[in-house]
Amino acid sequence: MGNLLEYSGIVTKVRAMEGKLLTPEQFTELANLGSVPEIADYLRKNTCYADALNTLEEDQIHRGNIEKVLTQSLYHDYTKLYRFCGQKQRRFMRLILKNYEIDLINYCLRIVINRYKQPFDLNHKKAFFDRYSQISIEKLITSRTTDELVENLKGTEYYAPLRKLKDAQNVTLYDYNLTLDLYFYTSTWKEQKRLLKKDDLELFMRDRGSKIDLLNLQWIYRAKKYYNMKPADIYLLLIPIHYKLSTDQVKELVESPGLEEFEAAAAKTFYSRYYNFRQDLTIEQMYAECLHHVYTVDRRRYPYSIAAINTYLFLKEEEIKKLTTVMECVRYSLNPSETLAYVGGRTR
Repeated sequence: MGNLLEYSGIVTKVRAMEGKLLTPEQFTELANLGSVPEIADYLRKNTCYADALNTLEEDQIHRGNIEKVLTQSLYHDYTKLYRFCGQKQRRFMRLILKNYEIDLINYCLRIVINRYKQPFDLNHKKAFFDRYSQISIEKLITSRTTDELVENLKGTEYYAPLRKLKDAQNVTLYDYNLTLDLYFYTSTWKEQKRLLKKDDLELFMRDRGSKIDLLNLQWIYRAKKYYNMKPADIYLLLIPIHYKLSTDQVKELVESPGLEEFEAAAAKTFYSRYYNFRQDLTIEQMYAECLHHVYTVDRRRYPYSIAAINTYLFLKEEEIKKLTTVMECVRYSLNPSETLAYVGGRTR
């Protein structure tokens, strides 16, 4: 009864919002369109993105501006859910916010390291981060070097892990990204035990633990298939947390001599029922399919819990990724079947 009373309002809100997510049929219709402006027009007339897209003038209808609108839609949904949350749920929402903060820092690092002439272009994120985040966009956009960027993160939790790279030799964008990823997963894994209790903790551990395991599986597979990396180097990539993958299983996966042996080792893991490397899917699609299963099963089994919030925001993020992919495919004149193959997976 406690969970029912605690989550009834937020669950009702989530169900209403989820009803506005795009259907597989709508993605098929989008894939059959001929241009990005046609996609924008379809979204404006048929989806929940209408209000956001109506803020754009006709000469502003291009992929970059539409992606900004989609991002703002995610932030808007986060805000709506946050307002419905009690103090306990808001602590959980803070863990989710970290993912958006990491994306922001990585974007700024790409701008600085690649010395893009374009501006940081973060005005569409400023209001959200000013309200909810520890990060100051006003400071970040003044950065011209990685050292300046890291110093502009002083006072946030991301300063210390990035500061350690300052005196390292030949540091690349990949090194910064890896450092942030490792910090994100290890810190939230520790924080969840302090912020969440009982059933909510168990649910978040299952969702986050599954994601960590699947990312490690994905990274091992890529390291072997595309880069022929040695086991010692692969270990450095991995998040040092094991959920359903035991230490021995990780060792067998990393040290397998080839892809065939890797697939045989993967078939013995907990995730083999969902994560079949012999399927005609990309590694990203398999990852999304498996996570989709984990999140939606938790929501179905425990409807009055943090699973309602967690699953909705996962589905929303996946929808935005798919919409971005559809726009890119249409922009490059791929046929509908090719576009849908790139989108892959489920929409709900």
